[in-house]
Amino acid sequence: MAHWTFLSNHGRALLCISRDPEVRLRDIAAQLGVTERSAYAIVSDLANGGYITKYRDGRRNRYEITHDLRLPEDPERDVAIGEVLSVLGGRSTTAV
Repeated sequence: MAHWTFLSNHGRALLCISRDPEVRLRDIAAQLGVTERSAYAIVSDLANGGYITKYRDGRRNRYEITHDLRLPEDPERDVAIGEVLSVLGGRSTTAV
């Protein structure tokens, strides 16, 4: 049987960030099974798409999710990313 995942790496990274807004790229990479460079590219994609905002907090990054942004697959549907993260076991749909 072929290996596949239910969520894309972008979705899984967003879920990691929703669970821990101070998560390190190294930890995201380990959880996704990708290199740190790939994790950096994924996080950059999420930031460029407006799904997260990166803040510098001392020597670490902190991330804030834009919970009311619509899913990229079907922006016409009224489903916010915060609702999906809540269902998947992330933090609540309120801003962190």
